[in-house]
Amino acid sequence: MAKKTIADVDVKGKAVLMRCDFNVPLDDALQITDDRRITEALPSIKSVLDRGGRVILMSHLGRPEGKDPAADAKYSLKPVADRLQKLLGCPVHFASDTVGPDAQAKAKAVKDGEVLLLENVRFNKGEKKGDPDYAAVLASFGDVYCNDAFGTCHRTEGSMVAVPNAMTGKPKVCGFLVEKEIKFLSEAIANPGRPFVAIVGGAKVSDKINVIQNLLNICDKVLIGGAMAYTFVLAQGGKTGKSRVEPDKVDLAKELMASGAGKLELPVDTHCGDAFSPDCNKVVVKAGQIPDTFEGLDIGPETQKKYAEIVKSAKTVVWNGPMGVFEMPPFDAGTRAVANAIVESSSVSIIGGGDSAAAIQEFGLADKVTHVSTGGGASLEMLEGKKFVAVELLDDK
Repeated sequence: MAKKTIADVDVKGKAVLMRCDFNVPLDDALQITDDRRITEALPSIKSVLDRGGRVILMSHLGRPEGKDPAADAKYSLKPVADRLQKLLGCPVHFASDTVGPDAQAKAKAVKDGEVLLLENVRFNKGEKKGDPDYAAVLASFGDVYCNDAFGTCHRTEGSMVAVPNAMTGKPKVCGFLVEKEIKFLSEAIANPGRPFVAIVGGAKVSDKINVIQNLLNICDKVLIGGAMAYTFVLAQGGKTGKSRVEPDKVDLAKELMASGAGKLELPVDTHCGDAFSPDCNKVVVKAGQIPDTFEGLDIGPETQKKYAEIVKSAKTVVWNGPMGVFEMPPFDAGTRAVANAIVESSSVSIIGGGDSAAAIQEFGLADKVTHVSTGGGASLEMLEGKKFVAVELLDDK
């Protein structure tokens, strides 16, 4: 899946239309609380500016519904433009629309060495529909198309697919972030160092069925944690108390246990609480023995030890999903144990976005693993083995 990157294109005097993923978290005062998705895009943007080109950026933020402009205003990309200008140290112009009069005028006016950020593409109905007229206007802004939005590479929205398809005869390349994500999530998994261990957590088995099935085919061990583990407990006839379970997925859990015999590892004990609170009454029990008035909130100490030993011996580790309620001590212990074991191993370690990325950052360990993905949904689909239309259409090396 080797695709040309922005470094492979002559950008001097040209406008690069770059799709980024600036879907950053904002607080109630519309202040950015985590700018990692912005900083990850800087190398691709700087590559164009340093070589005498100009950049027109597009992104989505949140899920505006288009029914109430006042409610949608909180999804404006203006705070991103302000942060980008500080980070880049050069003018970052902001268009108040995506393909309207302001965007068209500013796209014509932006100079080499400058940046223009268009307003949230999801403010325009043509984005979701992949409307050809909408795509044609956006396509007219650029001499080169660059996809550096890994977090939305699994989607087929207008700016991801219709726009590059409308740029007939123009270079279509990936940015450095997308290149890096594909390298780790695709190539490392296709040819992993062994033992290859996957850690899969989170709330629902149903969310990660395909991931687990695919990983069982290619991994040496798949470790299960989080609330999804209780559905497996139910499938084994165990007691789950008030734990979150999916009774309708019991048969599926049985199938996964049968097909993953010898590979699939389940918790051997559970840290429980009688309320979803850090100061609740707590008890550690063997798996399948959760009292009726308690719920499982984390893997127990024996499971932590068992999983840590497996992880420390691995040569490749992929982690997607926490082991428990990592935001609420003391039920963060299982997720911390797994994170520390990954860091202490000599493995190529790939953290698959979403809550796993949030946890590894909260624990201050992000710089001690090989790669932290910026895309939760995209990384999941890549772990499932899916191909992305938005990447396939880019120019091959």
